[in-house]
Amino acid sequence: MSEFVYIYDTTLRDGLQGNGVSMSAKDKHTISLWLDQLGIKYIEGGWPGANETDDEFFANLPMLEQAKIAAFGMMRRAHGNGATDPVLQSVLNSPANVVCLFGKSWDYQVTGALQTTLEENLEMIRDSISCAKNTGKEVLFDAEHFFDGYKNNPDYALKCLRAAYEEGADWLVLCDTNGGCDPDEISEIVGSVRKALPEAKLGIHCHNDTDLATANSLAAVKSGCRLVQGTLAGIGERCGNTNLFPTIHNLIKKGYDLGISPEQLSTITKINNDLHELLDLTPNDGQPLVGKGAFAHKGGAHGAAVKNDPKTYEHTPPESVGNHREIVASIQSGKSNLYMKLNEFGFEVDESDPRIPKLLEEVKALEHAGFSYDNATGSFALLAAKNLGLLPKYFTVKNYEVSSKLDAPSCAKVTLCVEGEFMSTASSGDGPVHALDKALRKALLNHYPELNDVSLTDYRVRILDSKEATGAKTRVLVESKDKTSGTVCTTVGVSTNIIDASLQALIDAYNYMLFTNQVTPRERSDYNFGQSATGGKHWNGRKGHDELRP
Repeated sequence: MSEFVYIYDTTLRDGLQGNGVSMSAKDKHTISLWLDQLGIKYIEGGWPGANETDDEFFANLPMLEQAKIAAFGMMRRAHGNGATDPVLQSVLNSPANVVCLFGKSWDYQVTGALQTTLEENLEMIRDSISCAKNTGKEVLFDAEHFFDGYKNNPDYALKCLRAAYEEGADWLVLCDTNGGCDPDEISEIVGSVRKALPEAKLGIHCHNDTDLATANSLAAVKSGCRLVQGTLAGIGERCGNTNLFPTIHNLIKKGYDLGISPEQLSTITKINNDLHELLDLTPNDGQPLVGKGAFAHKGGAHGAAVKNDPKTYEHTPPESVGNHREIVASIQSGKSNLYMKLNEFGFEVDESDPRIPKLLEEVKALEHAGFSYDNATGSFALLAAKNLGLLPKYFTVKNYEVSSKLDAPSCAKVTLCVEGEFMSTASSGDGPVHALDKALRKALLNHYPELNDVSLTDYRVRILDSKEATGAKTRVLVESKDKTSGTVCTTVGVSTNIIDASLQALIDAYNYMLFTNQVTPRERSDYNFGQSATGGKHWNGRKGHDELRP
């Protein structure tokens, strides 16, 4: 029978200390439900009494199926009394059925940060843990700075653990608070603790300051820890915490029982995406397992090999973690990549189709000019449809003008040909791109009301050749979303004129949404990609094959 390892999530407390991370009580409630459904056994909800958000969360705890909510706090103050310490008591009196108290285990921190004696620190641990156990709740002792403390004074670090253990602490959690240890150190020190306290249940809490938090947590489990603390996506103070996504995956892979089923594991990509959406964070596309690029194959040789056997370049099936394989069309691509990408988008072509080499050459030429298709599935889909003769001419931008004044709205005027009709529209907005977008919409909505549900959700600019200073070529990425279908589209434009690049990306966005929604204009013809009209292309949101056919 495989050994059980408990996962203890601290996203709602330690993760909240990450730069740019903020949560409401409602956000904490939502994330708790995700964690419970994932099969996490402990959820640290925050610090009761520390702030209004945590107080609101603990006053209205979510109804969970199996996870336990933990309240976090610190030891009583030096030379005080745990029974009357208001900060400690606010934690112990919370409705949470688990208490996690942190205390110093590094002598340097005791005399420096706490400015008290080593013996008084031990008494603080004994008194606080005793008070916590008297509540009848499960109690964890987070031994802060334990590994640094052990390296500096192993006898005293172990005394801190023993003080908590003798007062009834259910778990002794060893913390690499500064994140400076490596797996060899973690293994050796956990092994020493295991020998010194053979009956104690040990946990591990690692920070990621040397990019080793996950590796250190795995090393700790191998050496005897049976509880792992970490956060979703590794968010947290400074460089973050142990990332629970790869940690959970690797522990299951090594044969440990986490109480997490394959079906639950397959939800982690969705949880990652939902977390970033909820907290308004930018996802890391390169994040292992759950990142958008985790199973993306860009090189032509890789794409060809994966087509024949995914195991050649994938350590686990992407669907096992709820992700998907992405064949990237780029300057690095070969015909196999392009063929697979076309079929993924629903374009039914044969691998020997003579149009594929032509499309490949056009992709490479455009990327050489500054366009990028690594994530540009929307613009790439348009480029492919154009080459295959499948893309209608929805509209053509004939001319545009943009003007801006200090401390005043920008104004834009566009002249379009829509279904054979020429029209000029004008609009003002908060900046030239906003004004241009509104002017385009004003002209298009009369003909294509489907675009009324399309909104711009992100706008990114990159300078491609900074040595050219203000004359540098600029790449603009625009992300749009169709509220009705849920389709997300990222499109790209490139120009030495940032407004022109923005217009290219906006035009592609509207064409893509019309194309994927199978809108048929009255006038059909080949799509004309004039350089200032569209330039490069990109998509970021997958439709079913049937939905991609015009």
